[in-house]
Amino acid sequence: MDYGYGSRCKVMERYFVMKKLFKTSLFVISIFCSNTSMQAHAEKSETYNQLNLFADVFERIRSQYVKEVEDEELIEAAINGMLTSLDPHSNYLNSKKYENMRVQTSGEFGGLGIEVTMDKGVILVVSPMDDTPADRAGIEAGDYITRINGEQINGLTLNEAVEKMRGKVGTDINISIARKDENSLIELTLTRAIIEVNSVRHHIEDEVGYIRISSFTEKATPGLREAISEIKKELGDNMQGIVLDLRNNPGGLLDQAIDVTNVFLDRGEIVSTRNRNDQNIQRYNAQSGDSIDSKPLVILINGGSASASEIVAGALQDHERAVVLGTKSFGKGSVQTVIPLSIDGAMSLTTAYYFTPSGNSIQGEGILPDVVVEQLSLENKEIVENRRSESSLRGSLANPNTIQPNPAEKSDDLVELDDAGEVIINNSLDEEELEKEEGNDIIQRTTTAQDDYQLNFALNLIRGMAITSNN
Repeated sequence: MDYGYGSRCKVMERYFVMKKLFKTSLFVISIFCSNTSMQAHAEKSETYNQLNLFADVFERIRSQYVKEVEDEELIEAAINGMLTSLDPHSNYLNSKKYENMRVQTSGEFGGLGIEVTMDKGVILVVSPMDDTPADRAGIEAGDYITRINGEQINGLTLNEAVEKMRGKVGTDINISIARKDENSLIELTLTRAIIEVNSVRHHIEDEVGYIRISSFTEKATPGLREAISEIKKELGDNMQGIVLDLRNNPGGLLDQAIDVTNVFLDRGEIVSTRNRNDQNIQRYNAQSGDSIDSKPLVILINGGSASASEIVAGALQDHERAVVLGTKSFGKGSVQTVIPLSIDGAMSLTTAYYFTPSGNSIQGEGILPDVVVEQLSLENKEIVENRRSESSLRGSLANPNTIQPNPAEKSDDLVELDDAGEVIINNSLDEEELEKEEGNDIIQRTTTAQDDYQLNFALNLIRGMAITSNN
């Protein structure tokens, strides 16, 4: 009999083994934490080195540049350069630009009435606004503004170029435009005006209501509800349906896109936004009833339909509430958050992608219509369209649903810059490349079926749908 001696030995042996393993584990954890800490310290040191580099460049400019430059100007340029290097839609807003932006989204401001973005160092026209100086001068979606009052755009930021286009009401501005199939620049003189964005207009085509939303300002949803009320009052039970025209609508406020969609839905998700690594998913759902009582709805889009327009079209298409007709939309599926800063300015930063109810991102892809109808001239049946898209913008973000390379890196562009910064118009694309690159859009103003092929097609579709639903 060992009186438990052997058992006690085994217990003691296990104790010393566990103690040794515990010390070894602590040693491994200590090494891991030490390495992690060293790595974090090294990364932090590298960041400090880069900041020191910035400070060194800043001081050398201040002391050695050929002419004196204000510190505020240098710092603002550096901040804006950091933001604009991220994507075409992130930028810095000083106090004056921030105030201008707030005025613009309120629905009334001074200028030319044109939605633009920066592409390849020049200004790309996304779309002109209805009944504005730009619209009346014949500026088209897909045009490039290369000079303002004789000064090259190349080298200016988007905000600087926009600021030059604004000015005292009644004053003239000269702009140079590069356009597809034009071998020389188009010179235009426009007169600045107060831009009162009447974002919703409507009229009646026989027994179909036509509603045009030109931009998603704060007035969009109230204007839409008023238009529907007036159409219903005039047509009564004879109303066959609604054509909602979002062509060349460059977007606007996210909440207005959600509210406009709400007008036509009883339930379901409208849009979701997802930030970096899908860490925060925000879903927006319909909360009100269908204002046209489930009657046929056709939405018109084209390559000038961007951002908020694509939210509306994508949601109503996914819920099979509307038939989307026209040509592929612009493809801007990113969300910009305006973040106020401590010195009365702000930054517009791309913080998320938005997704349609089916989970698709349209970033760089656009909304593909259910019925693809090119815009034709009713007189000669020729396609009169010109298309540029989000994916063609240099530095545009890739679609998060795909790992394919960004098509914006292709070099077959309408405009290029030579070594001196002068614009070169490139009309040398072959027919196959032109079909891929240019495709499907047209300037679209408030219009009637008499002179608008796509609208005429939509009206006939509504009538057919109404007959089918009545049978």
